[in-house]
Amino acid sequence: MAQVAHFVARAELEAQENLVNFIRVCRDRLTVFGPSLCFDDDIWDVTATLDVKAKSGAVRIVFSSWRNAKNKVPIPFDEPFLSFAKAYMRYQHAMRPTISIGARMAALRALHEALSENGSPANPTLASPEKFDRAAQLMQAKLSKGAAYKSAVQLEMIARFLLKNQLLAVSISWKNPIRRPSDTARVGKEFDEQRRAKLLSPAALKALAAAFRLATEPVDILVSSVAAILCCMPDRINEVLHLKADCEIEQKIPSTGEMAHGLRWHPSKGAEPMVKWVVASMTDVLREAIEKIRKQTDQARAVARWCEDHPGQLYLSHEFEHLRSRKHLTMAELADILFREPVNKSSAHTWCRSRGIRTMKVDGRSLVAFADVEAAVWSLQPRGFPIASRGRGLKYSDALCLVLRNTLHPQRATYRGVVELLDHGDINSRLGARRTSGIASIFDKLGLTEDDGSAVRVTTHQFRHYLNTIA
Repeated sequence: MAQVAHFVARAELEAQENLVNFIRVCRDRLTVFGPSLCFDDDIWDVTATLDVKAKSGAVRIVFSSWRNAKNKVPIPFDEPFLSFAKAYMRYQHAMRPTISIGARMAALRALHEALSENGSPANPTLASPEKFDRAAQLMQAKLSKGAAYKSAVQLEMIARFLLKNQLLAVSISWKNPIRRPSDTARVGKEFDEQRRAKLLSPAALKALAAAFRLATEPVDILVSSVAAILCCMPDRINEVLHLKADCEIEQKIPSTGEMAHGLRWHPSKGAEPMVKWVVASMTDVLREAIEKIRKQTDQARAVARWCEDHPGQLYLSHEFEHLRSRKHLTMAELADILFREPVNKSSAHTWCRSRGIRTMKVDGRSLVAFADVEAAVWSLQPRGFPIASRGRGLKYSDALCLVLRNTLHPQRATYRGVVELLDHGDINSRLGARRTSGIASIFDKLGLTEDDGSAVRVTTHQFRHYLNTIA
């Protein structure tokens, strides 16, 4: 029987060779995202190298499709697209660094899905205009208009990159077909309605004011006070969450002799630090909001300051300092030093198991080594501690919006000696913007509704739209 040989065109062979070389260079020679990064891992933890706005948790790049990116164990891209995606993310971050990696990953996910449809190989060298069109179509179906446009811009960058670096078997020319969302400066009934939809309703404004006055629980005080700051000046939420505790400034106006009140500010778009002045009518609100937040976060800053001065050591509140000399702790003692709220001994056992800490039985009592607890608790401090934001020169011990870990969590006990910054998800969830979170908003808890009885839902971005509209 005659043997069948598959013919591969020279251009395709050259594209494959170039792809292999590109991946090898990015794996072996680039150190973007840190020299210790394991290129072959399918989930990259890039928290230490990406200072993402208003986010206090881990920052990860998950190399998997849209269908399973949020699974506990995501299924990675098919090869060779998987290795290409890793190389591309690393190379592009070296050439064009950004902290907004979401659009870049969305473009890669859309292209992978388009390439691999109907069992076709997920090979970037075989990308065609039709595949890029399909990827853009998928983005329009899955993403908001704004996100789809931004991701399609990244998709066009991928197409140009593949062409420029001879990574395509057949040369192509492809342009982003998704139009930028309508400019809010355009006039007409349709655009007026779009702008109105972004504004806070009169009932929502009243509810915000009521929540600021009525809140008594620490979580509600924090959220309503952050909202009050956003009502005072058109700021981005991440700028508020990265304020220093001593952010306030007063200065006499030479022409009038009156005192102006403002905040020391680090803009999120890379501009130089500045002072933002508040209108006189909102000065008292701003002062009260800052003071309320300070009172709720003083303890967290004290803990952060102690940990900063005693790296690697376990923070113990005054009443438990005598336990520092102990080699072993009982489960009751462990529960006392770990958590602010009373918890039972079984919770301490569970905590040890979840942290891989070995316990021992002595005279019928379960004991744990103090040194093991100390190391485990220290590992829970935020990545990069004591620095909260290198770009802003902000330490955790100086941050206004610093809380003890789990302060805002509805079920978990609050740690005595571990800190974290509030993030935008904490605020949006409790303003009712993320109903699927299952977290009651500050308005729900106080019985505040829209005029028609529906739930009040506010996003942190609406404050800027509102203030810029009435300015």
